[in-house]
This record gives sequence, structure tokens and C-alpha cells, in this order.
Amino acid sequence: MKYQIRLAGDEGRLAREIKVRSGVDLAKCYQCGECTAGCPMTPEMDAGPTKVLRLVQLGMEQELFRLNTPWLCASCETCTSRCPNEIDIALVMDVIRQMARLRGLEPPVREPRVFQDVFLKSVHDYGKLYEPGLIAFYNLKSRHLFKDVGLGPRMLLKGKLPLLPHRSGNLAKLREIMAKAKAHEEELGRKVEERAHGGGGHGHGPEGH
Repeated sequence: MKYQIRLAGDEGRLAREIKVRSGVDLAKCYQCGECTAGCPMTPEMDAGPTKVLRLVQLGMEQELFRLNTPWLCASCETCTSRCPNEIDIALVMDVIRQMARLRGLEPPVREPRVFQDVFLKSVHDYGKLYEPGLIAFYNLKSRHLFKDVGLGPRMLLKGKLPLLPHRSGNLAKLREIMAKAKAHEEELGRKVEERAHGGGGHGHGPEGH
């Protein structure tokens, strides 16, 4: 016997938005718990991946964005590989982080967002990572001013860190790719407005046995 939870209107909006942005249909999740059982970060999370997917299914947006779970996800894809319905849970976590940022929400943990910002800025500016700059800006913005400060000079002396940044020879091409990615994100935002908010009659929810 099959059971299906049908969510329409505002309740299904969150699941529809994630489907538009990721192509992942979370109606396939029947809460078996395999993802949470295999996740190495679960002890540090407010809730395991299973609960995150359930909150999406139920349209509980405020509760979802209060969790630190998406921000602590290591993108190791253990959850994805364990899912019997082949749901790309790691991608969903990435999309939830993206949605939080687009909504202007402050993450419950500062460090992952700070690292993402300084990492992308380094790649945009130089076409590759400039490790000393990344470390300095990360420590400053994360307010861990003296984290690993003793390692820098030793690594510089051993030639493990460059003193000055070196730009990639394909920097212009890389910036073009990043601009296209931003344009694609804006296009997805328009699709979300058109489809996620306008598909009130469709069922969204898990099927199980």
C-alpha cells in the first residue's frame, strides 16, 4: 500500500523552489534516515539531513533556515551515495545555503559563509587561490584573528606559501564564467517567481511503502 502526502499552495512552495533551482524532487524522500545515519557531521548539526528534507516537504521555511545543518555540510556526498532513491542531498544542502543568502538571511554559523566569500573573492581577483590573503581575510572577517598565526611564517620560510599573489593567465575567461553563473542564478530566480509561486495545485510530498 502506498501513502502520499500532498502539499499545495504555500506549503508546497519551498519544495517547488528547490526543485526549480536544483532539479531535485524531494517528494521522493520517504524519511528512511540513511542520509543522517551516514553523515559524519551529524554530531555537530542541529538536525540531520533527514529532518532538513522533511522541513522542506512541509514548507517550514523559518525552521529550516534556523538550522546550522546546511552550513556545516562538508559536501562529502555520503548522504547522496546512501540514498535509496538517488536524491542528490548534498546538492540540496548547497541550494538551501544559496537560498538563505538570496533572502538576505544571516547564517546561524559565521565561518562557512565567510570562507565562501573570501574563497570566491580570491578566485575572482587572481584566477586561483592566494593562500596568505585568504587566511588573513578569513581570520579578520571570522573574528579569529590569531588562528594558526604561527604557521604562516614557517610555511613561508619553507616555500610552501607564496609571498605575493600570481594571477592566472586565463583570468578574463574565468571572470566570464563567473559572470555567466551569476546570470544563470538570476534566471533561476525569475523561474522561481513564475513557477514556484504559481503552482498551487500540484502535490508534493514523500511516497513510501
